[in-house]
Amino acid sequence: MERTNTNQTVIEPPRGIFDLNLRELWAYSELLFFLIWRDIKVRYRQTILGVLWAILQPLLTMVIFSVIFGSFAKLPSEGVPYPIFTYTALLPWQLFSNALSRSSESVVGESRLLTKIYFPRLIIPISSVGTGLVDFMLSFMILIGLMVYYGIPFSWKLAAIPLFILLALLSALAVGLWLSALNVQYRDVRYTVPFLVTAWMYATPIAYSATLVPDQWRALYGLNPMVGVVEGFRWMLLDKPFPDARMFVVSAIAVVVLFISGLVYFKRMENFFADVI
Repeated sequence: MERTNTNQTVIEPPRGIFDLNLRELWAYSELLFFLIWRDIKVRYRQTILGVLWAILQPLLTMVIFSVIFGSFAKLPSEGVPYPIFTYTALLPWQLFSNALSRSSESVVGESRLLTKIYFPRLIIPISSVGTGLVDFMLSFMILIGLMVYYGIPFSWKLAAIPLFILLALLSALAVGLWLSALNVQYRDVRYTVPFLVTAWMYATPIAYSATLVPDQWRALYGLNPMVGVVEGFRWMLLDKPFPDARMFVVSAIAVVVLFISGLVYFKRMENFFADVI
């Protein structure tokens, strides 16, 4: 926490568990936008594929899933062509998984900045999550083309897309806060992230429909916060019935619990970042 006297600025640690001082983020909003813009430029500068990779990644994954799970395994797609059924789920998933991977290593990656100047450490994982929006927008253009190709009409439900994007980013940030703080103290945490992301993908209804989950297990299945996000995207884009209310509510609650607990843990640990890193 930063306290300003007449002639000097005093930086003090938080005094309580919920003394998060989030108002400080607004004072450093310019730094937040600078870090996001810097990461975007670094991401696309001096690359072979550049912007094309943001499009190819979900597109190639869609093709693989369509062949293996759509053609070979014959998984149901709720009456929708399997390629677009999968692509609508891959969009929020790629946004989430890329944001989670970047945020989990963000604090260690900014070690030089951490040890030189003071600023709210929370800015680092937040900025790493925000950079994925550019990739999402590029991939979304392909989705529009697929919807036109398959004759799927656009509906008023698209107005809800910012809500589900925010839910996906909050999910990534919530887990990223835990992992980024743990990664400072235990450097082998970074090696578990790829496995975590892969296992999480198969636990999310991307290649299959959530309706395959037995009714009595759907509330429990909703503990995966990405279930509500993926099913929400399909509801918006494919004009499907609204997701099972139990799954959606449980997913939303899981995101809130993960985010608040991750925020508290991160703020508790940030006092030791500069010493440990």
